[in-house]
Amino acid sequence: MISAVEINEAIDATGYHPALVTEAVSDALGSDEPLAHFVAQETTFDSHEVRRHVTVAIVTETNFIVVHVDDEEVDGKTVVTATSESVSRNQIRSVMITRSADPNGKLAEVLVGIGWGGISRVELETNDCGNPNCDGDHGYSGVITSEDIQLRASRLAEGEESVRALLAFARSIQVSK
Repeated sequence: MISAVEINEAIDATGYHPALVTEAVSDALGSDEPLAHFVAQETTFDSHEVRRHVTVAIVTETNFIVVHVDDEEVDGKTVVTATSESVSRNQIRSVMITRSADPNGKLAEVLVGIGWGGISRVELETNDCGNPNCDGDHGYSGVITSEDIQLRASRLAEGEESVRALLAFARSIQVSK
């Protein structure tokens, strides 16, 4: 079991709207006691702007909670949005861990995908028979991909401690399912 103070310290360390992030996490947790957490800060570069995001993932005895906070420019003003989702732990269908090593074989990056079937993406394309003169309708083929959440930590960007923390967080979900 961890304390809310530990989570708040990790949120404060990001320096990214800590009051809003902490409030969203507190509301999402309610009376649940956190067992494990991971805080991921990410900076992305769009064509004309730099955007920051913070994702806080928390495991409790009964729930998996995700709080995501990001900002965007709307009519020349920065708008910050906090979104939270709580999923019953027994709804989690998969935890996928991908490890990448550097040329020396040392762990360099970890990507954790957690799926519960909340969001899926469908990609369709038209089928054909290969005959360029055929006008027949051959229907469609497609792929459905789970798009719930992915968490990433890199030794070069966030440090080895963050990589190890993400692995420990992923194991806490796998062990307790």
